[in-house]
Amino acid sequence: MTDYHIADLDLAPGGKFRIDWAEQEMPVLRQIRERFAREKPLKGLRLSACLHVTTETANLMATLQAGGADVVLCASNPLSTQDDVAASLVANYEIPVYAIKGEDNATYYEHLRKALDHNPHMTMDDGADLVSELHKNRRDQLGNVIGGTEETTTGVIRLRAMAKEGALMFPVIAVNDSNTKHMFDNRYGTGQSTIDGIVRATNILLAGRTMVVAGYGWCSRGIASRARGMGAHVIVTEVDPLKALEAVMDGFMVMPMTDAARLGDIFVSATGDINVLDEQHFAVMKDGALLANSGHFNVEINIPALEKMANGKPKQVRPFVQQYTLRDGRTINLLGEGRLINLAAAEGHPASVMDMSFANQALGAEYMAKNAGKLQKQVYTIPEEIDREIARLKLEALGVRIDTLTQEQEHYLNQWQEGT
Repeated sequence: MTDYHIADLDLAPGGKFRIDWAEQEMPVLRQIRERFAREKPLKGLRLSACLHVTTETANLMATLQAGGADVVLCASNPLSTQDDVAASLVANYEIPVYAIKGEDNATYYEHLRKALDHNPHMTMDDGADLVSELHKNRRDQLGNVIGGTEETTTGVIRLRAMAKEGALMFPVIAVNDSNTKHMFDNRYGTGQSTIDGIVRATNILLAGRTMVVAGYGWCSRGIASRARGMGAHVIVTEVDPLKALEAVMDGFMVMPMTDAARLGDIFVSATGDINVLDEQHFAVMKDGALLANSGHFNVEINIPALEKMANGKPKQVRPFVQQYTLRDGRTINLLGEGRLINLAAAEGHPASVMDMSFANQALGAEYMAKNAGKLQKQVYTIPEEIDREIARLKLEALGVRIDTLTQEQEHYLNQWQEGT
């Protein structure tokens, strides 16, 4: 195989060891792969995936390939690729990969185009860049696409906006909306891996520091919980009164970002919105403040505004730490270029939680294949029975048993006549 673009094919042996290590922590996906290998539910389908190129993603690609899909993979973020994994996918699995850690924007979009050159029947996205590129610049290919899946909160927001405007030209399953994805991956995966990325980038002690967490959705509540668990004083900022109230009831201080900006030592945004940390916040931050983002795109921190306020170009004081010196002498440290800190400076989510997320991706692809031509050009949630089956398989893998309802209990829950 010659059609690929990666950093170094010689990295493949180390990547294969790490892929196999992750596979041990992904028993649900392993069971799905074994069934896919027998049944071939994706046989004859070309699938283009735009995902973070990690050890967990490699196991998903192997599962889709086992199901009969002709798979191509590109990176969904310029800093999230693990180069040894990309090499192993090419060398050991014969899957074309277009991904290099640290690739510039021009290369990133060239890789998206290479993935679309595959002329896919199905897309698999992490941020909706592939779907967006397809709709903007490859409209002649839309007629071949039966559907897609989307992994992230940010991507689902974009896709729902497209559907609302009537711009979405094929059905997409919002994998992110599955309970076995957002309740676990977003909360436990993002919570742990974000802290991991910040600590790896800076080697700071969190205990006693004040961390400001923007938002209180599933990702942000995971970050806030893990930061508190490591001894940080946590402040939450929100725009949604219900989520803000929940944060208060969970024991966090809640205030506007304009107030929190004066108090924080570390700032983390995970909202999916733009300019959550902005010029007016930089103007009042402490000397040495650390800024990190765990949302999908690098727009949550207004980097152009920070550059304008700085006295010259930033210094690269550590890997993944750019230090901006403001005109008044204060320094502000940007982690991971404002990109996903858990993947820029660390390894992303633990495999055991991605096991459920990628089970959703695999089963979502199977569902889309089985229902080709039956779905509207809308954003769908994976059926509840698939969600519950993933949870059942995960519990089984963990050796956890639960109760089942008796016939009498089933009857009671499905009637209205019996009362007190």
